[in-house]
Amino acid sequence: MKLYDLKAGMNPRRVRIFLAEKGVTVPVASIDMMKGENHTPEFLALNPLGTMPVLELDDGTILTESMAICRYFDALHPEPNLFGQGALEQAQVEMWNRRAEMELMRPLSDQFRHLSPFWKGRLEQLPDFGAQAQRKARDTMAWFDRELATRTYLAGSRYTVADITAQCALLLGKGTGMPIPDELKNLGRWWAEVSARPTARA
Repeated sequence: MKLYDLKAGMNPRRVRIFLAEKGVTVPVASIDMMKGENHTPEFLALNPLGTMPVLELDDGTILTESMAICRYFDALHPEPNLFGQGALEQAQVEMWNRRAEMELMRPLSDQFRHLSPFWKGRLEQLPDFGAQAQRKARDTMAWFDRELATRTYLAGSRYTVADITAQCALLLGKGTGMPIPDELKNLGRWWAEVSARPTARA
């Protein structure tokens, strides 16, 4: 088994934190995107999208997409539970993980891609779209702040994969000029708690 990883990548970090929470260690092959290693014929044979993470199983089976990889390891290592226990909690975790992906992770990714000098010349940048994505991300942060006034974590009283997704999204925001605004005290409290977990630096 081998995990193809991008150290600074948001989605690879989701898998690393998830595995660290599970106490699972997997051999890792780091991919250097700056050198174009993700666009070599060898890597594209693993994942035609050229993205990380990629999990190669011992029999040659390939899994891509961070949540699919997390689901695989969750089935192998059910504890600690991060996807919810019972019908209701599983649905709540899925709901908040999806919201964290679509309403926070996506706009923070979009603003980075369309406004950062890092991507200039690498892709077609649309500054107006980037600015719109920034507004969307700010609105979502404010919404999450209101939600966290009534509970400790996104999906309830304990840390789950939904928190991992939001945590990785907000780390990208912090590194690309969109940190959590100081006035969002509940989100700030949550951020301090998840950032203090031993697995946060995975």
